[in-house]
Amino acid sequence: QVQLVESGGGSVQAGGSLTLSCAASTYMHYCMAWFRQARGKVRERVATISRYGEKFYADSVKDRFTISKARPLDTLYLQMNSLKPEDTAMYYCAADPGREIRCYQNDYPYWGQGTQVTVSS
Repeated sequence: QVQLVESGGGSVQAGGSLTLSCAASTYMHYCMAWFRQARGKVRERVATISRYGEKFYADSVKDRFTISKARPLDTLYLQMNSLKPEDTAMYYCAADPGREIRCYQNDYPYWGQGTQVTVSS
């Protein structure tokens, strides 16, 4: 069982930055991911990171967002720069303790409660 708690969401103007954090109840020696879901839209996989640091980004956030893990590997971050109104969504942290690689595939079994990001134009 993995417990995840996100923080860092808020409201920002277009072009601004935010950093989301996800505190885990275990060390992150497995796949971790950030997802988002805007109102009325399907959930989108934003970024993933493997146990070994391999990263994946959705095309919509590439070169603007950065996923990372902090030692002692119990905190996941999503640095979001050059934010756009279309980035407005609820952002979720997710974990799959049963998987270490190919983190961009398939669904995740553990989820946080989400943190809202709102970008105004």
